Amino acid sequence: MLLILGLVNVFVLFQSFDFSMVLGSSLFFSTHYFVFLGKPVHAISFITLFMFFGAMGKSAQFILHTWLPDAMEGPTPVSALIHAATLVTAGVFLFVRLSLLFEQTPTVLVFVAFVGSATAFFAATSGLVQNDLKKVIAYSTCSQLGYMVFTCALSHYQLGFFHLVNHAFFKALLFLSAGGIIHANANIQDIRKYGAFARLLPLSFIMFTIGSLALVGLPFLTGFYSKDIILEVAGGSNSQLGSYLRTLGLLTALLTAIYSCRLAYTTFILPNNSSRVVLLKLHEIGYAMAFALMVLAVGSLFLGYVAKDFFIG
Repeated sequence: MLLILGLVNVFVLFQSFDFSMVLGSSLFFSTHYFVFLGKPVHAISFITLFMFFGAMGKSAQFILHTWLPDAMEGPTPVSALIHAATLVTAGVFLFVRLSLLFEQTPTVLVFVAFVGSATAFFAATSGLVQNDLKKVIAYSTCSQLGYMVFTCALSHYQLGFFHLVNHAFFKALLFLSAGGIIHANANIQDIRKYGAFARLLPLSFIMFTIGSLALVGLPFLTGFYSKDIILEVAGGSNSQLGSYLRTLGLLTALLTAIYSCRLAYTTFILPNNSSRVVLLKLHEIGYAMAFALMVLAVGSLFLGYVAKDFFIG
């Protein structure tokens, strides 16, 4: 609804929904005002605020995030798709496409920065206490979306998009690996009933570990190249807002490492807590899924290094 209100106001002001028309004429309309509740409000600020509210719901930002962990009932390949490439990333992509409008509204950008940083930190703390394998990864997605949003709020839209692209590979790898583990373990998602899968499911262990290390930001893996530069530009902005974002970003990175290690240790290292019936039916993933995982693993290992010059320069 909020996104529709934003779109209506876009048409009222620009008489078009075409990106080239709207963005090309945005400077001309930068001094225009709407009348809202009997008071004049800056038109572009009004539009960007409502567009961001729509992006908040779409990309599961703080307060409007609750649907994301509850949407884990579908098949794991579907979860991998919507978390990596379609549904939840659409809000961030809209934010990047409307960057010329947001650059004319510094007050809105400050609000966006606080929402994004709060999302990143809050979702990471939630991931620490979840016992459902898919919910931990879902909260991880929510946290990484917060990184993308507050990076865009610092006017580094290309870095937010860089992290979005990198995130797609290692998050899809994590979800598909988790799907293989859940399917092998009689569709049980409670990690407290896992254990010793490093020996029992070696391929799933290797793929899941690569995805987790990329998510954590281990040096020279894909996640490192975008997450590290995000923290650098936040700390280098020479403002109180930048220092706040960098501090919260570093804390979020620490929490990400903690819940990722907890998840991997409980699933693959601790003694197995599965029933004998489940263990007798335990099996590794098939060849088709293994091929898909290997393609994503290559992207999770090398994409950041290959693409960093294109996005960062």
